[in-house]
Amino acid sequence: MLDIAEELNRWVEQGRDFAVATVVAVSGSAPRRPGAALAVDAEGTAIGSVSGGCVEGAVYELCRQALDDGETVLERFGYSDEDAFAVGLTCGGVIDILVTPVRADDPARPALAAALAAAARGEAAAVARIVNGPAELTGRALVVHPDGTSEGGFGAHPELDRTVAAEAGAFLDAGRTGTLEIGEQGSRCGAPLTLLVESSVPAPRMIVFGAIDFASALVRAGKFLGYHVTVCDARPVFATKVRFPDADDIVVEWPHEYLARTEVDARTVLCVLTHDAKFDVPLLKLALRLPVAYVGAMGSRRTHLDRNARLREVGVSDLELARLRSPIGLDLGARTPEETALSIAAEIIATRRGGTGASLTGAHTPIHHDGPSTPAGRIGSVA
Repeated sequence: MLDIAEELNRWVEQGRDFAVATVVAVSGSAPRRPGAALAVDAEGTAIGSVSGGCVEGAVYELCRQALDDGETVLERFGYSDEDAFAVGLTCGGVIDILVTPVRADDPARPALAAALAAAARGEAAAVARIVNGPAELTGRALVVHPDGTSEGGFGAHPELDRTVAAEAGAFLDAGRTGTLEIGEQGSRCGAPLTLLVESSVPAPRMIVFGAIDFASALVRAGKFLGYHVTVCDARPVFATKVRFPDADDIVVEWPHEYLARTEVDARTVLCVLTHDAKFDVPLLKLALRLPVAYVGAMGSRRTHLDRNARLREVGVSDLELARLRSPIGLDLGARTPEETALSIAAEIIATRRGGTGASLTGAHTPIHHDGPSTPAGRIGSVA
């Protein structure tokens, strides 16, 4: 649900009633992960997607019905179902979808509205909803913020809200979205409940060093993938908003000095496009020692060998050098800035998701990977 927070928040502000269908769990081959959502308002307007088109029609009708009767439902769609071809799920996967009405009189609306507003502002928040449990608890929600405060609740045993808040806070810290099994009295006590916890975290960062024409194309690709993109270059004549209108931030500073003072994390990707030793060496010496997701550097193979030798001279170890993606990008035969940006973006995705970068034709590897780190965008995935 939080993956379409901006649109849903506008619906809330406009006072619209709507129903939201959220992917709770998947198995086998399925294009969308837990947290993906489709919403339908009272006028029949639809936003989002739960299956990349496979079951959208059937889920749309479930949302319309939920708006009419006010009932929360859990529906399973799978290839083995006798009506699988009727709804179009021919990919071999199974998906569980929670359909929740969000009407003006629903007790969960204030909590869901708070979660949507936070996510729309780019702030971190987690929302927990009951998937399987007593009818009087389904449809309710509890929202947890990074400072530990919470809103909403399930109106049942007080220990339940405390336990869910603690568990949802752990999901939020990890940027994860997935299901949780607890007892209806909290912890493991009472009848079992299944909850969906969705986490919304700020967009991951892409920092592009070197304000060259290839950087402009990479900025556009990074924005398309959901990154907060910063361009950094020490030369003010090149690092301008006119040249990089799509960048979120433009920094005129020596690259290694900026990297030393800015905030990065395990989702950050660093793309070094300067291929100039006076910039690259001090920058990469620092970058390769930071806990970031990806470090790539542009240059020919000759530049790469020379750069590695210079990095070794300043104390960079072979283990640290092994983290460096250079020459940057996958082998697509790219020539233009746009093709090169696609090559770099493809390598970032493959690194994040655990893909090989090989053609899927004739391959026997999974199409969809659960990668080693959190994907770009607001919704985290189950590790």
